[in-house]
Amino acid sequence: MSESMQGCSISWVRSVTEVDREDWNRLAFTLDFPFLRWDWLRLVEDSGSASVDTGWIPVHMLIHRSGRLVAAVPLYIKNHSEGEFIFDRVWSEVAQKAGIRYYPKLVGMSPFTPATGYRFLIDQDEDREEMTRFLCQVLDRFVNMNGFGSCSFHFVDGEWAGELENYGYSSWQHQGYIWENPGFRCFEDWLATVNRNRRKTIRRERRELADNGVQVIPFWGESIPDEYFSIMYELYERTNDRFGEWGCKYLTRDFFDRLPEISRDNVLFLAAFREGCSKPIAMAMFVYTDTRLWGRYWGCFEEVRFLHFELCYYAAFEWAIEHGIKYFDPGMGGEHKARRGFVSAPSYSVHRFSNPSMDLTFKTYIQEVNVLEYGYISDMNDMLPVP
Repeated sequence: MSESMQGCSISWVRSVTEVDREDWNRLAFTLDFPFLRWDWLRLVEDSGSASVDTGWIPVHMLIHRSGRLVAAVPLYIKNHSEGEFIFDRVWSEVAQKAGIRYYPKLVGMSPFTPATGYRFLIDQDEDREEMTRFLCQVLDRFVNMNGFGSCSFHFVDGEWAGELENYGYSSWQHQGYIWENPGFRCFEDWLATVNRNRRKTIRRERRELADNGVQVIPFWGESIPDEYFSIMYELYERTNDRFGEWGCKYLTRDFFDRLPEISRDNVLFLAAFREGCSKPIAMAMFVYTDTRLWGRYWGCFEEVRFLHFELCYYAAFEWAIEHGIKYFDPGMGGEHKARRGFVSAPSYSVHRFSNPSMDLTFKTYIQEVNVLEYGYISDMNDMLPVP
C-alpha cells in the first residue's frame, strides 16, 4: 500500500444495497452517467436481472478512509460473456485451445448497458491518479487470490483507457455511434446539415407516417403514464423474441415495473399512436441527463414502414434539440444509423489477463484488431449524409 493510501480500508459487498445510497451517489454523481448510480444498479440487481442465477454476481469494491467512502468500483463475477456486448468469444477460444482458464472473470460495467461512461467512482477530494493506482493494485491481488481469468472494464472512454494502460491493462477498440448537437434551434437546423438526397428521404419518410395517421408523442418524468412501463416490457420482450438467438432479453418484468419508482426523472418514452387510438402501437425508451440522451429499447405491436427511424432517431433528435441535449448515443446497430447522421466513434474496453501467456497474446494481437476496427469506423463515417 502506497504512503498516501495509509488509513484506507478495503471491503467487498455482494449488493449495492449494502452501501448507503447517499454515500454511493456522492461518488457516482461526479460522472454524467446515470447507469452507475445507486438506484439504477439496485434496480438491475434487485429485479433479478443481474444476479447469481443469471451469472452476474455482484462484488463491488469499496474504499473507506476514516469511515468515509472515498472510492467504489462496480464489479461483477462472470462465468459467461452474455449481456456484455463486447463479444470476446475469439479470446475465450484462444484460451481454451491453450489450456488456459478464461472463466470466471471479473468485469466492471453497468450490466446490459453498451454505453460509454464507466469509470472508478472516486471522491473529488482524493488524488485521482494515486487512488486509481491503488485500486488497480488491489484488483490485481483480488484476481490472483480468487483464480479469475482476467479483469476487464467495458465501455470506457479513450482517456480513461489510456490511464489504465499505465497499470498493465490493454485497450480494445469498439465501434459505436454518437450524435452531437452544436446548438441547433430546431429539427430543420439539423436537417440542413445533411445532403439533399437524404434530406428529401427523411421528409418523405416522416410525411408518409403522418399521411397514415401515425402521431408520435413524447412522455418524460411525471408525464409518463404508469402503465407505459409495463407496455415497454411487452415491447422489449416482443422485439427480442423476434430475433430469436440474436435477441438480448436480459431484463426482467420486475425491472420495468419498478423503474418508475426508481428512475422516472431520467426516462423518456417516445410513443406512436394511430389517429383516434389511446394505446401506443410502438414505443422507444431512452435515458437522459441534462446533457446526454441514450437510446435503450424499442418495440412495436404493429409493423409500420419508417416508424423505427421516426421513434428511435428523428423524434429523438427533435426532443434532444428542444431540451438542450448535447450528445445522443443511440445504442449499437448497423449502417442505417450512419446513413441517418450518427457519427461512428470509438469506445473501449480494457483487459488484463492473469495468465502471462494469455496476457501477452492479447497485447500482441489487439493492436492489429484495433487497426481493423478503426478502418471499419472510417468506412461507417464514409456513409454519413454530409453535403
